Amino acid sequence: MNRDLIEQQISNAKQHLAEVEEQMSDLAVLSNQSMLSSLGREHRRLRTILDKAALVSRYEKELDQARSLLDEKDPDIIEMVEQEIVEIETKLEKYRNDLYLTIIPQEQEDGREAIMEIRAGTGGEEAGLFARELYKMYQRYFEKQGWRHEVYNSHPSERGGFKEIVFAVHGENTYGILKYESGVHRVQRVPLTESQGRLHTSAATVAVLPEVEEVDLVIDPDDLRIDVYRSSGHGGQSVNTTDSAVRITHLPSGVVVTCQDERSQYKNKIRAMRILRARLYETTLEEERSKRSANRKSLVGTGDRSAKIRTYNYPQNRVTDHRINLTLYRLNEILEGELDEIIDALRIADAENKIKGCLEPRINTN
Repeated sequence: MNRDLIEQQISNAKQHLAEVEEQMSDLAVLSNQSMLSSLGREHRRLRTILDKAALVSRYEKELDQARSLLDEKDPDIIEMVEQEIVEIETKLEKYRNDLYLTIIPQEQEDGREAIMEIRAGTGGEEAGLFARELYKMYQRYFEKQGWRHEVYNSHPSERGGFKEIVFAVHGENTYGILKYESGVHRVQRVPLTESQGRLHTSAATVAVLPEVEEVDLVIDPDDLRIDVYRSSGHGGQSVNTTDSAVRITHLPSGVVVTCQDERSQYKNKIRAMRILRARLYETTLEEERSKRSANRKSLVGTGDRSAKIRTYNYPQNRVTDHRINLTLYRLNEILEGELDEIIDALRIADAENKIKGCLEPRINTN
C-alpha cells in the first residue's frame, strides 16, 4: 500500500466532509429529501474513513512508543516489549487493510445486492458435485457476514450436485464484495467414483450480477416471449401438477431465463424477470469494462466469466487464486466459508489499479 497515497485520500476525505456538511446545512438541500439522503450516506462514508484513519494513527503511535523501549537494558523488559510489538503490528496491519478497503473507490453498481449463478462446467457429474460444494461454501460465507440468500432457480444433477443454481444475496454492498468471484473455478481431486485413484480436474462457472430495479432498466414487454410449463425434478419427472414453471426469452438479445423453484407461477415470473434484468444490465457493464480493459493490468474485478480464476486442490489442501498469485494451504477452512482473506486481497489488488484520483466529490447538488 502506498502510504503517501493513503494520506492524500485521508486529507481529501477531511476536505470533502466539510463540503458535505456545508451542503447539508443548505435550506434548498434540506427541502430535497432525496438529495439529503444521498448526502447523509456520503457523510457516513467519509466519517467512517476518518474514524478508521484515527484508529490506525493511534496504533502507529503505540508502535513507536513500544519500539522506543527496546533501548532498555533489562532482558525481561525487552522480551515483554518485543511480544507487545508483535501484537501491535498484527492489529495495525488489520486496521490498515480495513482503512484501505474503506478508501477503495466504489463503482456505481457496487452498492447493489447480488444475484449469483453457479453452473457445472467440464467434468460431468463431478463438476455438478463441485458446483454444489461452491454453493455450500458461499452459503456459509453469507451466514458469517450476516447476509440472507434466496434461491431463485436450481437444476439438480443425478448424484445430488447442481447443473445450475441461481440465487439472490441480500445484504449491504453484496455485489461490490462478491463480484470478484465471477469466473471459472477449478477443482483437482480423486472422485468417489474413481476406482483407480486417479486425479481428475473439473470446473464450475460462477457469475455474479448486480440486482437491478425496474426503474433502472426498462424492458419493453413486446420484446419478451413468456412460456409456462410444469416443473421437473431429477430425471425429468414432474414435481408439480400445474404449469408453474416460467421461461422468459428476451427476443432482441436471445437471453433465456427459467424459474421453477416456486409453486406459484407469479412468483417464478417475478424471479425470472429479476434475473433477466440483472443479465441484461451485466451485458452493459461488460461493454463498459471492455472499454476500460486496455488501461487495466489485471482481470481482478472485471467479472470475466471465461477466465480461470481459482483452483481448489484437495490432495495438497491448497487454494490458489491465479489473478493475484495467492496460495493458501487451508482448503477445508475456505470451503467452510472462510473467504475473507481471499476476497480482501482481491479488493486490495483491484484498488491498486484504480485508487488514484479516488474520493472525488460524489454528490451533485445542481
